[in-house]
Amino acid sequence: MKRRSFFKLGSLAALGSTFLNPFETLANNNSSTIKNANKKAKNIIFMVSDGMSAGTLNIANLYANRILGKNTNWIQLYTENKVTRGLMDMASASSIVTDSAAASSSWGGGFRVNNGSLNINSNGEENLPIWQKFKLKGKKAGCVTTVPITHATPAGFTVALKSRNNQDAIAEEYLRLGFDVLLGGGQKYFDANFRTDKKDLFANFKSKNYNVVKSKSELLNVKSSQKLLGVFDVDALPYEIDRKQSTELTNTIPTLAEMTKVAINQMKDHKEGFVLQVESGKVDWAAHANDISALIHEQLQFDEAVAEAIKFAEKDQNTLVIITTDHGNANPGMIYGKFANNHFDSLGNYKFTNEYILNHIKNNQTESEIKDFVKSTIDLELNTDELKTIAGYYNGLNKGDDGLYNYRHLPFQAFAEIQKKYNSVGWISMDHSADYVEIAMYGPGNHLHKPFMKNTDLHFLMLEAAEIENNF
Repeated sequence: MKRRSFFKLGSLAALGSTFLNPFETLANNNSSTIKNANKKAKNIIFMVSDGMSAGTLNIANLYANRILGKNTNWIQLYTENKVTRGLMDMASASSIVTDSAAASSSWGGGFRVNNGSLNINSNGEENLPIWQKFKLKGKKAGCVTTVPITHATPAGFTVALKSRNNQDAIAEEYLRLGFDVLLGGGQKYFDANFRTDKKDLFANFKSKNYNVVKSKSELLNVKSSQKLLGVFDVDALPYEIDRKQSTELTNTIPTLAEMTKVAINQMKDHKEGFVLQVESGKVDWAAHANDISALIHEQLQFDEAVAEAIKFAEKDQNTLVIITTDHGNANPGMIYGKFANNHFDSLGNYKFTNEYILNHIKNNQTESEIKDFVKSTIDLELNTDELKTIAGYYNGLNKGDDGLYNYRHLPFQAFAEIQKKYNSVGWISMDHSADYVEIAMYGPGNHLHKPFMKNTDLHFLMLEAAEIENNF
C-alpha cells in the first residue's frame, strides 16, 4: 500500500487529542520534556505490561510500599517527574475491547485491525510493521517477553499474518526477516519434536549465524553484537514468584530484567541505533486467572525491567523509553473495609501462585491435606465449607473454569472468591476490559506525547521521534 509521508501530514498534534485539555501543560511541562524537545531518538525501548489494568499498577505499588518498603520504579518515575504521562484509547477495529494482537498491531502497523489478526486490515491489505520499517532504515530490532516469543505482542510489532494463533509461521517469519534479538519462551514453535511439520528452526537460525541459547547461564555469557535467539521454556516462562521458590528454575530461567539487559547490550553499539520491545506477558495470564500473587510479582518483574531500560536511557541520552500496557484485564482492586490494611499485608505471606497451588492439589487428597497444603503455600487457613468447595472441583462435584490459559479447567475463580474474604482483592471478570491505559515516556521524543492519544498515534510518534519519514 502506498502511504503518504508522515511529515507531509503535519505535526503529530493533529493526530492526538483534538480538544483543549486543562492538564496538557501540567502533563508535558517538565524538565525532561523541555530538554528533549529538539533531540532525535536514536534508540527506542517499548515496554508493555500486557493486560495491566490501572488497579494492577496500584496494587503492585501498594505491595512495594507496604511489603518491600519502596515505590515501584514506574511510580517513582511519576514521583520524580521524570516522564510524561497520559492515557491511550486501545480499541480495535472490531471491538472497543481489544485483544493483544490487535492492540500490538495498532502500534506496530499504525492502523486498527480486527481482534485476532496481526497487521492485516479487514480487506486483506497488509500494514508494514514498525520494526520492519526500522530495520529497513538500518536499525537493529528485537523483542523480549515472558511468554512465547511468537506470542501476539511481539508479533504485532514484527509480522503481518491473518491469525495470531499461527505461531509456527510467526517463528518462520522471524527467521526470514532477520530480527536481531528474540528472547522468551516458546520452544514448541522452534523444535522439530513439537512442530507438526518437523522443521528444526533452531538449526535454521544457527545456519543464519544466530547464537541460539536455551538457559540463563548461556544467555548471560553470550558474546555481544551477535544475532541472538534465546528460548528458555516449552511454552511461557514460569511465574516469577514460583521461579524464585525453585533453585532449579532460578538457575536456568532468566528474569525479564536480565533478558532486557542482555538485549540492550547486544544492540547498543550499533551505529544506526536499535529498537526493542519488552513485554511482561504473564501479567495478562495472571489477570485471566484472577491470581493475585502471580499478578503482583509479574508486575514487579516488569518493573525491574523498566529500571534496566531507564538506567540505560539516562546514561545514553539518545533513547526514548515508552512504558504502557495494551489493555486492562479483570480490573483488580482493593475493597474498602475495616480490615483492608491487614488483609492486604497478608499478601506478603503468599509464597506461590494460585496456579501452582491448584495444579498440585490431587483428586485423592483429603480435605485436611488440602487445608495443610494451602496453609503452607499462602498462609491461609480455609474453613470447612471452603475446603469442600475446593475439593469438589477435584472429585467431580463441581465444574472448573473454562477461562483463557486454563487448560486443566482449574477452579481459579472460586479460589479467588474465597481469598477475597481474607485479602480484600476483588475482580470484575476473568477477561479483557476497555480501559483507557496508562502510558509514560522518557527521553528524546517524549515532547510529542499528548495527555490523551489514540493507539495508532503511537506508531507515528515513534517514527517522528526517530526522524524517519513514513514513505514505505
